[in-house]
Amino acid sequence: MNREQRRVAVTVHPRRPAALAAAAEFITGLHEQGVLALVAPGDFELVSGAVPAGAVAELPDGAGDAGAELVVVFGGDGNILRAAEWALPREVPVLGVNLGHVGFLAELESSEVGNLVERVLARDYVVEERSTIDTIVRDRAGEVVWESFAINECSVEKLARERMLELLVRIDGRALSRWATDGVLVATPTGSTAYAFSAHGPVIWPDLSALLLVPLSAHALFNRPLVLSHRSVVSIEVLPATPAGVIWCDGRRSYEVAAGDTVEVRDGRRRLRLARTSEQPFVTRLVRKFGLPVDGWRGAAERDATHAR
Repeated sequence: MNREQRRVAVTVHPRRPAALAAAAEFITGLHEQGVLALVAPGDFELVSGAVPAGAVAELPDGAGDAGAELVVVFGGDGNILRAAEWALPREVPVLGVNLGHVGFLAELESSEVGNLVERVLARDYVVEERSTIDTIVRDRAGEVVWESFAINECSVEKLARERMLELLVRIDGRALSRWATDGVLVATPTGSTAYAFSAHGPVIWPDLSALLLVPLSAHALFNRPLVLSHRSVVSIEVLPATPAGVIWCDGRRSYEVAAGDTVEVRDGRRRLRLARTSEQPFVTRLVRKFGLPVDGWRGAAERDATHAR
């Protein structure tokens, strides 16, 4: 293998034929230009059968980045979160091609794949940094028993459908509120359009430095979402006589918590590096992804009246 050969890591949604077809087209184009595609061992058999011999190699395990200059993800935001687990500690940029649904993390739609090879070959993209969050769980003795990171959010949720969690939330060491609730989530600005949005949290522009705290169906007089400083530390204590709960990071990594455990969430040490092929403003992506009616109901009525004439 030529040590000077350029390498691009590729991940693909394993159950979407359109994702495999787009990835195969991209990898073949890279191969014709002498660029090697690296794929995870779990994807290797699937991908290698759809591309020319020698076009792909397995992404090696270990702490190194295998020389990959970029990770290109063919799938939805879930696939980007999976790729981020590998890319984040290695500081390798991630470029997403949306073959899912809304896909806020993805840069390109499937119809835009045609010129992707040329853009990657020319390194014709910019890299923006997104904040993450670090999460640790301490037991009642104060010992760290679990830790992880999240791109979108970390959530503490109930395990039993019929029982609510009793949680005490502190901000920077000071008590905020005690909630009987389905759960609490802490999100990044990037995650404000994910789970937090479904829980009626506000949309936060992704270039802001902030944390978003959202209670989930909390039984309390004060149960509003809060936008916090990125310097704040959120502490969520599982109170006694509470059934077991579970903490989720990006819906991918989980740990069961019990009464007496405390979950601490803060701004992450690392930044997710997202590759962008355009300088499209976030408001444009917001309108397009959610299909927002920019004209409103008045504009729609006026258009209908015009067409009726």
